[in-house]
Amino acid sequence: MRTLLTTTIAMAALGLMTLSSCGGQKTETAPEEVATNDDVILHAWSWSFDTIAANMKDIAAAGYDYVQTSPANTCYVGEGGGMALFSQEGDSVKGKWYYYYQPTDWKIGNYMLGTREQLAAMCDSAAKYGVRVIVDVLPNHTAIDHKAVLPGLDNAVSGHENLYHANGFTPITEWNDRYQCTTGEMGGLPDVNTENPDFQHYYLEYVNDLLSIGVRGFRYDTAKHIGLPSDPLDAKAERNNFWEVATGREPVKGLSLALPADSLFIYGEVLQDKNVKETEYAEYMNLTASSYGHALREVLNKGDYRADDLASWHHPVEASQLVTWVESHDTYCNEHESASLTDDQIRAGWVFLVARQEGTPLFYSRPAGSTRENYWGNNRIGARGNDEFKHPEVVAANHFRRAMHGQPEKVVASENGAVVEVERGTKGAAVVNFSEEPQAVSLATDLPAGTYKDQVYSTEWKVADGVLTGEAAPLRTYIIEVK
Repeated sequence: MRTLLTTTIAMAALGLMTLSSCGGQKTETAPEEVATNDDVILHAWSWSFDTIAANMKDIAAAGYDYVQTSPANTCYVGEGGGMALFSQEGDSVKGKWYYYYQPTDWKIGNYMLGTREQLAAMCDSAAKYGVRVIVDVLPNHTAIDHKAVLPGLDNAVSGHENLYHANGFTPITEWNDRYQCTTGEMGGLPDVNTENPDFQHYYLEYVNDLLSIGVRGFRYDTAKHIGLPSDPLDAKAERNNFWEVATGREPVKGLSLALPADSLFIYGEVLQDKNVKETEYAEYMNLTASSYGHALREVLNKGDYRADDLASWHHPVEASQLVTWVESHDTYCNEHESASLTDDQIRAGWVFLVARQEGTPLFYSRPAGSTRENYWGNNRIGARGNDEFKHPEVVAANHFRRAMHGQPEKVVASENGAVVEVERGTKGAAVVNFSEEPQAVSLATDLPAGTYKDQVYSTEWKVADGVLTGEAAPLRTYIIEVK
């Protein structure tokens, strides 16, 4: 006798419904062709432009459609320009990764990642291999040491005092207050007057320069700290129109976004909390699914699909507009919320995300040499991350996602929550063992009857009478395709 826990993912927006088979119940599947998200992103966190270029062939072969760089802007030179990811007391090499999140000018190139010419060469390499480049951009604030801002930026806004909001040096104390959130100082970082037309023009020149050398997407850091049209105005602002300008809906001082926004991949770091206007931000860009990442990590930590609700995307915006992840550089670095997860757990979560029909998954590249005891590993900015971005399970899942274009999903979990099957129509399925124990798998499926071998381990899987059976090793994933 088999017992099953089945999760149905309803495609309400498309008017579709999937019913899974359980016992003697009838199975109905959605039409073969439905809207799907097919792309995946590699976040080459803290890799230099030269390092990314040198690894572009591997990035493309691993099935990534986009590579995301860390910020390319001129930045604060901290700790003597040391190149440690995160130096500790007594380290011979100093430095902190987050200095590139402290702009001193909006020009391409910084001491941490490389020059404009090196970024341009990297974009050329990406184009050669069919990979598109996303750059992390951050117009919300400058360096904590605002006196380090370069004269060209001050001159562009007719004086240093015009660079910041009237409230820009007042620390945020109530994060759910939209006035404070969009005009106040965040973590010591003074808040830029993003509504100043002079600043908008200067910033847009930077964005257009990035586009001119081949960049084809942007991640907007701290996007929820930049005001929307419906938000309260700073005393120095006449309109909250930054997003109108940044996404090409209106020009500023005769300058417009150089390429149509719908030809680019633009998403914002809009971390979810109370009183965050996700649906209004979604009018301009894709958004990060931070709550879903938390839910997935709960499942991974407990080795049990039932530990949280993964059927819901935990977001008011359509899943097709969400950037999903198992972890981000912030969850790994800031409070090490996700850093204790093993590489095996990260892979299990990744394959689950990538096998799904919607969302655009982002793979965060952890530092080379990192362990669960030493999160910083080799501790060098510019170096390539560890090999997990091209692990065979990760690569198989990335290619599976594109192969499943147009196929609806169905998620079926074992009663104990240890094993999940993400089925894509009748064309294929991903099987994920979230647990640290081997599992005998018996799950309802719509795959055609037959015997299959998975793409990585050549493990045998059988389908008979609408049931998929096989053996899953601890924290292992399997990709099954119907040829």
